[in-house]
Amino acid sequence: MAKANPQHFHTGALGGFINRVQTSFVSLLRIWTIPIVLMLSVASGFTTYYGMKHFITPWIALIITIAVQSIVVICSLEMAGIHYKANRIRYLSVVISLFIAIATSISFSYFQFYEISEHDSIQIRRLNQVRNDVNGYLNKLVASKAELLALKRKELDEASKELSQAYFGTHPLIVSNKHLVGEGPFWKHYNEIYQAKKQQVLELEQTFSEVDGEIRGLQASLSQLGLEGDKQQSYQAVVDHLNEVQIKFSRVAASQGQASPEPPVLMAYGQFVENIKPSFAMWEGFSWFAFCCAAIVDFFTVLLSYRLEFTAPGPLTEREQDLVFECIRQFTEFRINENDELEMVIEKSELERARRYSDWSRMFAVGFLLSRGFLRKVDARTVEFAPNLYPLVAERMSDKLEALKSAQHRSVGG
Repeated sequence: MAKANPQHFHTGALGGFINRVQTSFVSLLRIWTIPIVLMLSVASGFTTYYGMKHFITPWIALIITIAVQSIVVICSLEMAGIHYKANRIRYLSVVISLFIAIATSISFSYFQFYEISEHDSIQIRRLNQVRNDVNGYLNKLVASKAELLALKRKELDEASKELSQAYFGTHPLIVSNKHLVGEGPFWKHYNEIYQAKKQQVLELEQTFSEVDGEIRGLQASLSQLGLEGDKQQSYQAVVDHLNEVQIKFSRVAASQGQASPEPPVLMAYGQFVENIKPSFAMWEGFSWFAFCCAAIVDFFTVLLSYRLEFTAPGPLTEREQDLVFECIRQFTEFRINENDELEMVIEKSELERARRYSDWSRMFAVGFLLSRGFLRKVDARTVEFAPNLYPLVAERMSDKLEALKSAQHRSVGG
């Protein structure tokens, strides 16, 4: 008796071990796909529900969200199991349903991701809006202040000019009376006017210096807004300083008969810090990042659901496996199609038609495997093997080969 080659035995055992490891790993990945799909569906459903509940009643939004996510998974599974040529109407209905479900999911999920991605940007825009409103108001105050001071200084210059003319006797009212020169009664009258104007300018400058102090306080509180710390206190400080500036400047302007610039109406603190409320206005400031985040969740849900079709819905019993194997063996036309899958023609051949061959049993097997997901219909004439059918056939072929080898050994031994 010949001895087995130890090296050959070791190599065969190692190859079998590697094959078993690889098969187990692939099987685990396929099993792990199921909870991943469920988690992705829940995540996508949460974001869809979050956006939808701001537009319709929450319980209706929840029902629609469940329906949408179910349609995405179901249609993705069906897409992997049907071909366009096999049933065009069914294929198009699945594609359209999947497209509508994905569009709905992405559209309402967009609001959630927009809120997350644009939260900081919107807070910065609100902060800049407050700063721009306040700075714009301060610029108007500075211009109004400069106008008032220029007017008062012009009046003071005119009073100073008239005072000089009164002193030197060149004033238009005393040109014919040359003896009225120096610090006489006429000069004293214009000196009183000049001193009053001068006092008004000094008082106005003093008042404006107080306003400038409030403006510096407003600018300081404005610079603190948005920094770390108590946001409400910082915002209230801006509002308080703005009110002080407005009140004091309005008093000065009113005393001079001038109109005060209209102060800005700042948003309430609640509006300044509130979260974004989903609205269709978000589509106007479109965010590609938020849209891609919303789309990628549904993309992976569809992709993994599509891949789930390669796992059989349920195992076949031993008798069902024998029945299927024997019926498939009765077909004669096989080929490898463009999907790199084994494809077989399920129609009768010309010879079978001539002999009036009854193919009921094998067609029953085809229908049975189609319903169980082991076969996929390509068109009216052909079907292709699903990946989960190959191991079943390989096992049965292996059993047949073992049986043949045993029979040959017995015949040789006899």
